[in-house]
Amino acid sequence: MNYLVHLYLVGNDPELQLGSMMGDFVKGSIPEHLPDNIRLGLRHHRQLDALANTSSHCRASRRRLDERFGHVRSVMVDIFYDHFLAVHWANYHSLSLEEFAARFYQTLQTHAQWLPDGLTLIAPRMQERNWLVAYRQKAVVERALQHLATRLSRPTPLGEGLAELEHNEADLFADFQGFMEEATDLLSI
Repeated sequence: MNYLVHLYLVGNDPELQLGSMMGDFVKGSIPEHLPDNIRLGLRHHRQLDALANTSSHCRASRRRLDERFGHVRSVMVDIFYDHFLAVHWANYHSLSLEEFAARFYQTLQTHAQWLPDGLTLIAPRMQERNWLVAYRQKAVVERALQHLATRLSRPTPLGEGLAELEHNEADLFADFQGFMEEATDLLSI
């Protein structure tokens, strides 16, 4: 869900980025046939997810969200953090977000043979709709939450989550900043 945060934190190597993106689509053991840097990117993705589960910053963000959202508060925080990174991208990276995203979309195309099925399915839509840049817009965040709500096996109020972002924005952004510092310090390739 938090694709942009994963891509940013893994650095600029295309294979590391690809592996990091594949993390939500590769379950179980990391396939041996993948190139070393893709495997390393997958491990990085898992490290970052583990950190997000235990980070005091992420826990604080989840607690700020209404309890009625239950277990999907983690999903909301992931999406909100991508939104904050997209909005404040210039504070984090020397490339424009547009250029960074275009380079990554090219990586998806040039390394298509390594993509797991799920990522193969969404990669064209990701590029066509420019997901990485589009997360700057709250309307896109809202659509993402609404779309995810329809894909869950049990009904949740996830589609109404944008109000939580707007209500808690300053505190969530402070949590995001703390998490980004923590992740940058603790996760090294």
